Amino acid sequence: MGRVVLERFPAGSPRGSWPAEEYAAQRAREGVPAEVVMDLATDAFLVVVRQREPHSGH
Repeated sequence: MGRVVLERFPAGSPRGSWPAEEYAAQRAREGVPAEVVMDLATDAFLVVVRQREPHSGH
């Protein structure tokens, strides 16, 4: 499965602020199955959508 990054948020957000989760929830309300993942290499939260790989031979 591939992933498409919709948005990137720095991990050092103010206490009580979760912009990545809020962004993902807004996408979910729009029917986009977004989820938040942590990118340890860049110390950022990524909002991603999983993409199914096309099946060959169909």
